[in-house]
Amino acid sequence: MTDTPREDRRQQPKPKKEQLLSPATAAKKLGLYLPATPEEFQATPITRTQLQALTDSPPAWLTTLRKEGPHPRDEVSRRLGVSNSALARAGVSDHMTTTEIRALLDDRPDWLVAEREKHAPGTGIIPGTAIGERPARAEVAALDDDEFDDETV
Repeated sequence: MTDTPREDRRQQPKPKKEQLLSPATAAKKLGLYLPATPEEFQATPITRTQLQALTDSPPAWLTTLRKEGPHPRDEVSRRLGVSNSALARAGVSDHMTTTEIRALLDDRPDWLVAEREKHAPGTGIIPGTAIGERPARAEVAALDDDEFDDETV
């Protein structure tokens, strides 16, 4: 045995490579409708650090898109309070602007009221009623007080 140190022949770790996201994945993570984004965003892959930078300090175009739209189907369904399937059943387009969403919420078409009621009971009620107030069911309202016996209660 010699006293000289041996050369370390283990494989050295490779430097970490930045993960790239496709523009479609980045747009989905940011909640954006991809065709509405700038051409440079659509054309180049985005690193995770760039995505984090966009989230931390959004540029003007990103702020405008988030505020005015057009919004993707996920965001439209969230703002309307219905599921993505409900939008498909109603034949609503894949993307809508904030103005179009507000118009739907103001008009409250029958399909929207019905789908909101399915999605979250109590939210599809007609405007002007108290929050959480559910319309009385016809069967309960039709019962007379004299049908109940005091002895059975």
